[in-house]
Amino acid sequence: MKIYNSLTRQIEDFTPLNPPKVGMYTCGMTVYDYAHIGHGRKYVCDDLLRRLLIYNGYEVNHVQNVTDVGHLMSDGDEGEDKMEKGAKKYKKTVWEVAEMYTNDFYEQMGLLNILRPTTICRATEHIEEQIKLIKRLSDKGFAYETPEAVYFDIGKFPRYENLFGLNRLDKRVAVRVEVQTGEHKKNPADFALWFKAVGRFSDHVMQWESPWGKGFPGWHIECSAMAIKYLGESFDIHTGGEDHLMIHHPNEIAQSEGATGKPFAKYWVHCGFLTVDGQKMSKSLGNVYQVREVIEKGFLPMALRYLYMTAHYRTPLNFTWSSLTAAQSAYEKLTKIVLEKKERVNLSKEKEKKIGDFKKRFWMAVNDDLGFPKGLAVIWEMVKSNIPDYDKADFLLDADAVLGLNLAHIKTEKIPEGILEMLEKRNKLRGEGKFVEADNLRAEIEKKGFKVNDISLKK
Repeated sequence: MKIYNSLTRQIEDFTPLNPPKVGMYTCGMTVYDYAHIGHGRKYVCDDLLRRLLIYNGYEVNHVQNVTDVGHLMSDGDEGEDKMEKGAKKYKKTVWEVAEMYTNDFYEQMGLLNILRPTTICRATEHIEEQIKLIKRLSDKGFAYETPEAVYFDIGKFPRYENLFGLNRLDKRVAVRVEVQTGEHKKNPADFALWFKAVGRFSDHVMQWESPWGKGFPGWHIECSAMAIKYLGESFDIHTGGEDHLMIHHPNEIAQSEGATGKPFAKYWVHCGFLTVDGQKMSKSLGNVYQVREVIEKGFLPMALRYLYMTAHYRTPLNFTWSSLTAAQSAYEKLTKIVLEKKERVNLSKEKEKKIGDFKKRFWMAVNDDLGFPKGLAVIWEMVKSNIPDYDKADFLLDADAVLGLNLAHIKTEKIPEGILEMLEKRNKLRGEGKFVEADNLRAEIEKKGFKVNDISLKK
């Protein structure tokens, strides 16, 4: 198995620190608003990696954090706390917001058949661990206290400037004078480990006692503290979105290795962005979709999962309703093969070899830096081949251990041809973005005694 390591900027053989055990930490949600399909892509990427590790015989300890305090609107310690912003928006307490959106996040990720992490850890439940880690950094000279906060001194960590091959000091955090927070910072890129409940944060709702007075932790320290608690001071894999490359993950490495003197994560895996109709997702553009909204428009969550796999995880993926329609059509063709699975027949040596070659090529593709687009190409070559239907279905069910498309649990009933034609027309309307017309057609189908549900119609 090979994986691209963002830290070394090379595709490397995957060799865990303590095989067959693998420690994997994934950056979770800041739970101040609803999860969307961009989050879905990132967490499906993590899920594909985890499933592949399991298939290859590894025992994965998967830890994921829930950020429910400390994440400001800017990664560079600028702006208000995201949790408090969410509380104001929805007229709830920060604790209610955290609970509501944590539950919502895991519900929506469950719709995408994403495996639950082994450990889910909330920042607010690990304040003690974060304080202890900050004290270690302070004792070793990596942290300094000011009237407003405790900061990490990046000047004490020489590797910081070029972590992940990015010259961070040429793209300074909060470079504009008017948004440079922390007037007592030694360097504008120094980042907060602990905010004191003074000045703009004097009324911050979430506060805890600390050696530096009442306050709350910065965003970055939580991941280091919880990863070390549950996976140890050095572990195998750390994942995140590519937006974490510039600030969050360099900060994690600096504070973790500064405190422990040991390498933090061995492999760093970053997922690319999702755009919608070629544009960045934005509420002002009205193109931020939740997974459940996709389902409400008549699409299957597994079609969305399939769509995520059509682009390599390190490249951008452009979401369109027409591409989702095509993904759903492809998914339904695969499920049909599994549903119509016939009895096994004796194979000629030629066909046995052909099946073996398909399987080898598929597993080589997905084990080469999560090459799922190439893996899907092999699957479709197999589907179009002359090997028996039973063996096609058998191949798909084996591959689904990592694809996670839930092919083994599909059920259907015989549907009249006329209803199927209406369904096909409805799919076409959805692909064209004509959702009102599609909903009207759905209503017609239901008047005839059928209900659109999962991949089929049920009477």
